[in-house]
Amino acid sequence: MASLAVTVKGQVTLKRDLLEHLGIQPGERIVFEKLPGGELRLRAARPMGTIDGFLHALDGKVKLKKPLTIEDMNEIAAAGWAGKLDDQ
Repeated sequence: MASLAVTVKGQVTLKRDLLEHLGIQPGERIVFEKLPGGELRLRAARPMGTIDGFLHALDGKVKLKKPLTIEDMNEIAAAGWAGKLDDQ
């Protein structure tokens, strides 16, 4: 378990191995969620689409940088069923 010091300004610096574990690159953002008992959950802030955006990508109303492959769609569906997609 990692232990970090808090500065006078109330800031902490995450070590490189923690950032790599989260998949966070310099300049990216982190989301914190307050949990009961004084705990925090943190994760990389990842932009998420909406179901409307997904459906409109299929019908051509929204233009994607690159088309979704069947594998991409399968990964999205699997992540959704596993509860790994955010409700953003």
